[in-house]
Amino acid sequence: MTELDIEGDARRAFETLKAGGIAIFPVDVGYTIAGGSQAALQRIFRTKGRAQTKLNAMVGDLAIHRSLHRLDARASAMVTMLTEGYDLPLGVIAPYVQEHPLVQRLDPAALAGSSKDGTIAMLVNAGPFHAALCRLSRAEVFPIFGSSANLTNTGTKFRVQDIPRQLLEIADTVVDYGLRKYHGYQRSATLINFQTLEVVRQGSCYELIGDVLARHFDVQLPQAGQREPAVAAGA
Repeated sequence: MTELDIEGDARRAFETLKAGGIAIFPVDVGYTIAGGSQAALQRIFRTKGRAQTKLNAMVGDLAIHRSLHRLDARASAMVTMLTEGYDLPLGVIAPYVQEHPLVQRLDPAALAGSSKDGTIAMLVNAGPFHAALCRLSRAEVFPIFGSSANLTNTGTKFRVQDIPRQLLEIADTVVDYGLRKYHGYQRSATLINFQTLEVVRQGSCYELIGDVLARHFDVQLPQAGQREPAVAAGA
């Protein structure tokens, strides 16, 4: 194979998800296991040994984020600067529009397992395959939710051969693009609640994200390894 068929592979994974199946696919911050139905998501949860209190993240791009999330202009500018200006992967947590077409397509039980206190987490800007899948999600109004392709508390997997056999066995489609871009971090995406500026997870590119927010928005994230809340200018 001399080149990747990103559009074709994304379509193959998407059709699997639309049919109620499970897909494992590459994003820049590791491999994701995803479903588009409550039955698929529940099967993933059970196989991973994942607590029901742990939530799925939505597969989304800036267009989905801007239409689905509710944030003020400053918080929205932060997300745009990080993902579009600096091309960084980012997990965005924010309140969501309950009437959004993608939300309306979700089974109520799936929504309950993918939202908390009126917020939804969304992985934004996680590479070309992720972008292609997001375009299909938007075009066909089909929501996709997933989590890292690992067993609970065993770390993000950056190669298909490192994904536990139990997860590979339940996947109807596996897209293998080799070692993922941010494998050096050995962590999935950094997760930030952009309504409260709470850092929920210090993940890939955390120090780069912190530098951008400090220089452009006077927001000081906690130092790596610390759990103090972010501090905004004038706070």
